[in-house]
Amino acid sequence: MIEYLSIDLETKSGTDLSKSGVYRYTEDPEFEILLFGYSVNGGEVSVIDVACGEQIPEEVLRAIVDESVTKWAFNAAFERVCLSAWLRKNRPDLFCSYSIPEDSVGNYLNPASWKCSLIWSAYIGLPLSLEGVGAVLKLQDQKMTEGKALIKYFSVPCKPTKVNGGRLWNRPQHSPDKWATFKAYNKRDVEVEMSIQKVLAKFPVPDSVWEEYHLSEQINDRGIGLDRQMVEQAIQLDAQSRDELSAEMQKLTQLENPNSVLQMKQWLADHGVEVDSLDKKAVKELLKTAPPELAQALELRQQLARSSVKKYIAMENCVCADGRCRGMFQFYGANRSGRWAGRLIQLQNLPQNHILDLASARSLVKTGDYEMLRLLYEDVPDTLSQLIRTAFVPKPGYKFIVSDFSAIEARVIAHLAGEAWRTEVFRSNGDIYCASASAMFGVPVEKHGVNGHLRQKGKIAELALGYGGSVGALKAMGALDMGLKEEELQPLVSAWRQSNPNIVAFWWDVDDAVKTAIRGRTATETHGIRFVYQSAMLFIQLPSGRRLAYVKPKIGENKFGGESVTYEGVGATKKWERIESYGPKFVENIVQAISRDILCYAMRTLSHCFICGHIHDELIIEASQGVDLQAICEQMGRVPPWLPGAVLRADGYETEWYRKD
Repeated sequence: MIEYLSIDLETKSGTDLSKSGVYRYTEDPEFEILLFGYSVNGGEVSVIDVACGEQIPEEVLRAIVDESVTKWAFNAAFERVCLSAWLRKNRPDLFCSYSIPEDSVGNYLNPASWKCSLIWSAYIGLPLSLEGVGAVLKLQDQKMTEGKALIKYFSVPCKPTKVNGGRLWNRPQHSPDKWATFKAYNKRDVEVEMSIQKVLAKFPVPDSVWEEYHLSEQINDRGIGLDRQMVEQAIQLDAQSRDELSAEMQKLTQLENPNSVLQMKQWLADHGVEVDSLDKKAVKELLKTAPPELAQALELRQQLARSSVKKYIAMENCVCADGRCRGMFQFYGANRSGRWAGRLIQLQNLPQNHILDLASARSLVKTGDYEMLRLLYEDVPDTLSQLIRTAFVPKPGYKFIVSDFSAIEARVIAHLAGEAWRTEVFRSNGDIYCASASAMFGVPVEKHGVNGHLRQKGKIAELALGYGGSVGALKAMGALDMGLKEEELQPLVSAWRQSNPNIVAFWWDVDDAVKTAIRGRTATETHGIRFVYQSAMLFIQLPSGRRLAYVKPKIGENKFGGESVTYEGVGATKKWERIESYGPKFVENIVQAISRDILCYAMRTLSHCFICGHIHDELIIEASQGVDLQAICEQMGRVPPWLPGAVLRADGYETEWYRKD
């Protein structure tokens, strides 16, 4: 009897997986499963050579669609979606989806019986690649390095030449030796995945996290609708704008290629301005003092360099045949907090929209009226950038309900630290920026009222200083650009910390708890958070029961001669390295992780709705016209039972296309 399967696939498709994502990839007419590697109940790995006509055993196929059989894979979404497409085409008698007919998940196998060793690895703080996990765990079986070359040879189209007879695909018969190695590679991947599970067996993922993963996969399966006409027109308008801007810049500068950083730097130098960089921040700074001719060229360069409009191309690349984009959310993509990471279109960093008449601008783009768009809005790339959100649309007859948590991190840290005055502000629906400024400066502050000018200082302090930030954090947050003076910054830091003594104490209580746990190889607790050293790992247990993991923690000395905690993880360089941390940084991880758990609780509360997207602390729900906005916000704002006494609030709005309210 099959209780669980470990699976790895090798496939081919004419669609670029890295640009399209697996959902669009499997819709390509050339999509095929080439090799099916599997193990039954942890036994010997078998490889079915599907490309050469071998048949996947019937009992294995039935196990794949049997929801009582657990299916394991590394990045299981790939195997599940590929097998969904293969079964629909080759064994429609076996294929069965889930949910209700009104939902848009009908082409995919239910994720509820699938588990992913990538998620398990991420939960334990390990890298998000099979190769990376194998290396860190020092597994006896490592992922074969030949894999990339073999995938390039068999899984993507080849260039037709006289030598290869003009063929578009390399098949097994074209290189039997490579094919044999490809089969060995497929077998090894299953073995590595199984080895990972054995090593991590003593660190199980809670059932609650697997349930969150299944809900996340359901959201990925559902996808979000796209206004394809608008996307196509936006791409054309952007190309027209770029041609026009390039010609204008060439005429102004007389440069052969005004897009060249090297040529542009030289042109500026010839006009008496030496620059080290031409990135967005540097150009913005230059524009403050540049003479008119140079300023005009720099402004043109700014428009040409706007990269956010590339998101329209990303939309076109990954949209499925039914007009929906899928697979945009990587569960546990940020393993320091467990938050999601964006994929493909990257909804996590969409440009904001400040155009007052969005509907009019959107209409001009949809009709492709370039001249009117330029006449009314001047900066075409900026206008297209601000309209990106509006390309996402609900299906006919439905509306979007967008609901998000108000100041979620500020509420969580106030609750954990016991900073009562802040919690009272939230309980009375007050303005935290005004209240913060009032606490810092000892005077009443009202938005657009008495001492209203101090609100901006309260805002910048709130955004920059909650996790131990100081003058540098204020600058990075744009304090000087907002009109604050250099000499004001340190007093601002001091005022904020003096008005939030419990939060400051929380930072250092956590710092002490982490060091105590590591130094004594023991368990300790503070502010309802538990810190446990176990098997060369530091675990931080959150109120939800979920744990954050830090690999091989040590206490050493930092560059200032003080005590420092370090652990192994994927750092800013995207490489596995030793990372330094301290109390306020651990607090940031904890607060963001709890905020993420609150969002998950809301997603589970609202799982009966068609959630089709989420960005940071916001949910996008595709709702029928009769669904009540306030009812959604009320349900989203419910306090989880594991965080009693916290004050939460969710606000929202209805819209015919996605936007920022």
